[in-house]
Amino acid sequence: MKIQESAENYLETILILQQRNGQVRSIDIVNEMNFKKSSISVAMKHFRENGYICMDEDGYITLTESGLAIAEHIYERHRTLTKYFMALGVSEKNAKKDACKIEHDISEESFNKIREHLSKLQQ
Repeated sequence: MKIQESAENYLETILILQQRNGQVRSIDIVNEMNFKKSSISVAMKHFRENGYICMDEDGYITLTESGLAIAEHIYERHRTLTKYFMALGVSEKNAKKDACKIEHDISEESFNKIREHLSKLQQ
């Protein structure tokens, strides 16, 4: 299922925050992404309605199976592209920034070839 880039970024951020902090609330997403609380609230409502997240009575957010699949897919692309650019000599800062831009648009074929090439470089 293809969703908008902004939705992919939100889900990826939730995954990263869960890995870093264990638990995630909307305010954590606000602080991480530097967005307004109202924007995050609208997005989280949309994600709940579409089955990408669950939110408990204390406001803690958990990715559902479908939300997790999207988040993991995008985050793998981000990590792989960052490593690849750094292997080419790009600074870490620029590699992360560029990976974030490309991770949403690159074809599966091109991404798989980059992953294969990176694997050969790391041997």
